[in-house]
Amino acid sequence: MAPKLVVIGGTNGDFISLFEKLSTLQSKNNFSFAIIAGDLFGEYGAASSEALKSLIEDKVMIPLPTYFGLGKQPLPAEVVGRLTKSDDNVVCSNLYFLGKRTTLTSSEGVRIVALGGQNDPEVTARASKDKYTPFYTMADAKTLKGAKTADILLTADWPTSVRNFSKVAVPYGFSDPPNHQHISELCSAVMPRYHFSSSAFFFEREPFFQGENDTSEVRSITRFISLASYQNPAKQKWLYAFTLSAATSTPPLGTTASPFSSAVLKKRRAPLDSQFTRFSQDDNRHHHKRPRQPPPGPRECFFCLSNPNLAVHLITSIGTDAYLTTAKGPLPTRETFPSLQFPCHMLIIPLSHSPTISTIPDSLCRQSTNAEMKQYRNALHSMLAQKSERQLGAVSWEVSRLGGIHAHWQFLPIPNELIEKGLVEAAFKVEAENLKYPKMVLQEASNADYDVFRLWVWSPAPAVEVEEGSNTLGTERALILPLSPDIRFDLQFGRRVLAKLLGLDNRLDWKDCIQSQEDEVLDAEHFKDAFKEFDFSQKDS
Repeated sequence: MAPKLVVIGGTNGDFISLFEKLSTLQSKNNFSFAIIAGDLFGEYGAASSEALKSLIEDKVMIPLPTYFGLGKQPLPAEVVGRLTKSDDNVVCSNLYFLGKRTTLTSSEGVRIVALGGQNDPEVTARASKDKYTPFYTMADAKTLKGAKTADILLTADWPTSVRNFSKVAVPYGFSDPPNHQHISELCSAVMPRYHFSSSAFFFEREPFFQGENDTSEVRSITRFISLASYQNPAKQKWLYAFTLSAATSTPPLGTTASPFSSAVLKKRRAPLDSQFTRFSQDDNRHHHKRPRQPPPGPRECFFCLSNPNLAVHLITSIGTDAYLTTAKGPLPTRETFPSLQFPCHMLIIPLSHSPTISTIPDSLCRQSTNAEMKQYRNALHSMLAQKSERQLGAVSWEVSRLGGIHAHWQFLPIPNELIEKGLVEAAFKVEAENLKYPKMVLQEASNADYDVFRLWVWSPAPAVEVEEGSNTLGTERALILPLSPDIRFDLQFGRRVLAKLLGLDNRLDWKDCIQSQEDEVLDAEHFKDAFKEFDFSQKDS
């Protein structure tokens, strides 16, 4: 059975009242254990000497095993005196001190990593020797990285940049608590399921991806939660109860990229050179021969949500096995399709880090990924049919190569008149012939185990067929162009053909079409507004 846990902020010194409250909660919930994330004893003098004496003499009823660490305030002398005489960090029955830096596994198998106190800027090179002072050093934080993994990470300080990519605001009237890069690096190193801290207010960030997950389909996801103190005057949430269920392969809705790109990457090696750039649609430069680098893993792959350098503002929808994003340096502009008023150059990307759909290791995941990518494509078709009153069709394409990095499909609207006249298919066939590529042929675009350029050309159903109900999805034709090893294939082939068809020859190179982040955000938001009623990932949630 999965353990049921409860985490509490500080107590403002009123720990006797808190434990009475816990007794009531425990009788109804049967928690496995509790954790105090903030200061158990409050500021100096907040806890009365009578209450401390009762606690140490084991006269205070604590209803379940309770762990506490160092907060930002010194421990009372009475508690320190009791701990110095204890070999097992026990203050009294059911109350256990975690220490300044601790790794432990509970009897339920829950792995806890704790770093107590505030950062001591005066001492950086050595670990703290005093176990009870509310300060830690860089060396303390570095030592805990060796824990490798954690179910729960407990820190008094916040991690730097934890609010990056988050839409959750700090409550009005409050400001960010002290935060440190050491905590960001520790969180990235141990990849906890839950990271708890304390503050004057309650803050729960959206879950975020972590970890490389090169071989596992279960992706590491962290939830950062900061709790207020018990009986705080602002009446902010001070308690968090949850069941520590087994990790699943399905990310929660709203999961973001790692927020620690600016904090953690400074100490990592520089990113791979621009031969593989986020949403670049496969740049095709071969200026100089250089030693072949190993392919990027998920943490360096610019299509993986676990990449801390993710351009998360481009993402418009996240499903179970795939996600949808606007393209960086889009081929169209906002003026290209007046009925849309945004570029609508989209990428449909599987969550699994595989060079092709056919190489996704798990067969069930492979099938569900392909099905969901098609579902996204069909949803885009439906949106175009409605918004353009069936005046726009669409072209989707991919370069599927076993030696690639991360599979993805590109999607672009195209005037339906060009499709009905056969000009779109003709343009691709002529360009392939001009470049001396193999002939493009009509073929169901299955996920074959060979290199291929795939093309889907979709035309909306005529109004009369939609009204009759005989055809609501429209018509889609699939073509393929096999890619043999001796072909030097232009990875911008699809974009090049469509640029000529749309009269956008001056936008052939995506790098010449880079927008400001403000414009990228605006286009993504306009798309999300238009796509909202067709976005299946937002339904039944």
